[in-house]
Amino acid sequence: MKTTPPLSIAVLGSGKGSNFQAILDAIRAGRLNVRVACVLSDVSDALILERARQAGSPAEFVDASPFKTKLDGAGEQRVLDRLRRHGTDVVVLAGFMRMLKQGLLTTFAGRIVNIHPSLLPAFPGMESWKQALDYGAKVTGCTVHFVDAGMDTGPIILQKTVPILESDTPESLHHRIQEQEHLAFPEALQLIAEGRVRLEGRHTRIRP
Repeated sequence: MKTTPPLSIAVLGSGKGSNFQAILDAIRAGRLNVRVACVLSDVSDALILERARQAGSPAEFVDASPFKTKLDGAGEQRVLDRLRRHGTDVVVLAGFMRMLKQGLLTTFAGRIVNIHPSLLPAFPGMESWKQALDYGAKVTGCTVHFVDAGMDTGPIILQKTVPILESDTPESLHHRIQEQEHLAFPEALQLIAEGRVRLEGRHTRIRP
């Protein structure tokens, strides 16, 4: 039987890396055919780096200066150099807290994947679970999508829904959304690994 080579992913994160851990767990369980080429963080003591090291994956702090909220200029070039060096097919954003700019978006056009804690296009931007509560929505969820130059506007790969309960606080709702994120991210990456989602930028198509 022909075996498909694993998809080579690079993970960018700034924090605890719980979604990265869900990806690792799916790989170990045989549910996800990817190889973690490297994990990069703009925070030197981020837990995601420690998770990567414990899993035996290359893990590096990358100085993303000179900007605080975006990845551009010299910092962007440092990240690009590492992504190329590690042979990256797809860039996975797992809690990366900087906006990507043109250099990375062009080099990996249609090959950058993010997860957002709402059912896009509803509630883009920061703290989407609070936005949903304040709006009075009955249902929210999470969306795995490709990244483009807009704010959470790239092609959608898959979504999972989360009902909003009358008893929900921002914290309880966020927790339940994260539970679905940990299922959705590996599922979406497996769709890419199987070729059921084609890496074609804005024209990404999902095969039945």
